[in-house]
Amino acid sequence: MSTSWLVTGAEGLLGREVVAELAAGPDVVVTAPGRDRLDITDPAAVRAAVAGHRVVVNCAAWTDVDGAERSEAEATAVNGTGVRHLARACADSGALLLHLSTDYVFPGDARRPYPEDAPTGPVNAYGRSKRAGEQAVAELLPETGYIVRTAWLYGAHGRNFVSTVLELAARRPVLDVVADQHGQPTWSRALARQLAALGRAALAGRAPAGIYHGTAAGHTTWYGLARETFRLSGLDPERVRPVGSDKFPCPAVRPAFGVLGHGTWARTGLAPLPRWDDQLTAALATPPFAALAAAARS
Repeated sequence: MSTSWLVTGAEGLLGREVVAELAAGPDVVVTAPGRDRLDITDPAAVRAAVAGHRVVVNCAAWTDVDGAERSEAEATAVNGTGVRHLARACADSGALLLHLSTDYVFPGDARRPYPEDAPTGPVNAYGRSKRAGEQAVAELLPETGYIVRTAWLYGAHGRNFVSTVLELAARRPVLDVVADQHGQPTWSRALARQLAALGRAALAGRAPAGIYHGTAAGHTTWYGLARETFRLSGLDPERVRPVGSDKFPCPAVRPAFGVLGHGTWARTGLAPLPRWDDQLTAALATPPFAALAAAARS
């Protein structure tokens, strides 16, 4: 018997990977509306979309971090209120909800990875908006809501740091890259596989509701990620130079340390995501990145 999944934000960087991963599996029927077909700030549309589905994966989000500083109410309408609409619809229908959140719910002042139950404290509007979404899921779906925090996502479907580095490598002799922000570069395809596995485990009763950290193991800086991208692509990593974040001032403050722990995966029987450099090695072998690297070498 097939299981019906709804993926919101299905045309985004992560949503497209989740849809592809689910569609490749057995006995799954996927509904995959993009933003033009499902506005999660519309409660009636959300109720209609969720009806009849067993699992909802929420990849819809306001992702413009700096834009959220200028338009916090609009960002919160999507990342907070919109998520509340989804959670309420799932509560009414009995569907499981896998909701994507972010390391930006933390202040970034730690010296060791944040565990899943660490106190939050966002330092920017985007983080506050995402924290509002987490609170809605925890309140309305204490037994069937799954909050999956991720960070530093890159992938084939949309602009991201890794593709930008390779594009710039083809045009610039050197790149200045921030070296004082620490995080966990996470490949969207690897995260999509983890989300599908978590959803299946939840359906089978093997994964308790709550918070999970869907980030790569290990950590690095943007500078370290750029250098490794160069090295694995056959480019000279010495072309990448470290600079402080003050060289690239932004409207939104970025957490200096967004490294997350992965303790709760043990209770599901699922392993955490692989190391960031192993994920990067696999990602760079795929056509979008391989083509960019070839162009940068030519």
